Amino acid sequence: MENYNKVKEYICFFLLLEAILLGIFCCLDLFVFYLLFEAVLIPMYFIVGVYGSRERKIRASYFLFLYTLVSSILMFIAILLIYFKTGTTSYLILKTFCPLNFALENYCFFAFFFSFAVKMPLVPFHVWLPEAHCEAPTAGSVILAGILLKLGGYGFIRFSLGLFPDSCAFFSPFVHTISVFGVVYASLTTLQQVDLKKIIAYSSVGHMGLVTIAIFSFNYEALFGSILLMLSHGIVSSALFLSVGVLYEKHHTRILKYYNGLMHTMPIFSCFFIIFTLGNIGLPATSSFVGEFLVLMGCFKIHS
Repeated sequence: MENYNKVKEYICFFLLLEAILLGIFCCLDLFVFYLLFEAVLIPMYFIVGVYGSRERKIRASYFLFLYTLVSSILMFIAILLIYFKTGTTSYLILKTFCPLNFALENYCFFAFFFSFAVKMPLVPFHVWLPEAHCEAPTAGSVILAGILLKLGGYGFIRFSLGLFPDSCAFFSPFVHTISVFGVVYASLTTLQQVDLKKIIAYSSVGHMGLVTIAIFSFNYEALFGSILLMLSHGIVSSALFLSVGVLYEKHHTRILKYYNGLMHTMPIFSCFFIIFTLGNIGLPATSSFVGEFLVLMGCFKIHS
């Protein structure tokens, strides 16, 4: 942790964040899900804004808070419409007994999609992520990359596919288009970065684009690959952020050019860093390769 003041409060924010995340993954009510989905912002706002490492941490915490808050307003309106139309917000009842008409389903799909796309994030809703990663403390970057980005994929799988299957099928070409553009854009942007945290952040945007393509491909291989890719990314990306945190604590910079010759000064650390980097780019025999291979196999299967 870069800021050693108020350690007790720092730990309390993470415990609160853990409790909220457990609630998100366990709840089966749309309104409760929305409340917990928004409540995640409160501890993350303080983790980034108070315990961040640089001068722009307040700006980054505002980006994180406002982007997610504004995008979720549409989801709240959609939940209200569903309640007034069906009389319930229970996920199981809506999925089993209360099909929506096509017009309402389309609006609800876009409302939920916009909210989850910002949380993933997909291009062009990704602006907050590099800022948040760069200014967050190391533990904040780890929890952000390892779990919080996966809330979008979880929402797509459970709520978008579960409640709005017809709209998902109808708008899948649109989702594939922006996701492919996002993967290409994020990959090219990653090559231009000199800040180690921004490199990992933009690569995360590209990986999440692949996950979205897989989710909206509607076959078992792609869906299973998207889940594997999210799990792999959560481990590998978190390990890379931990490694960058070690370098920052030791050298107080994240600029890539200053680490020329790192293999000579920190050989064991460099070996682990290279292994995690190869895992992040999907080298065969790594966990990311398995997920990406299944994703691509599922995508080609529906377009063959």
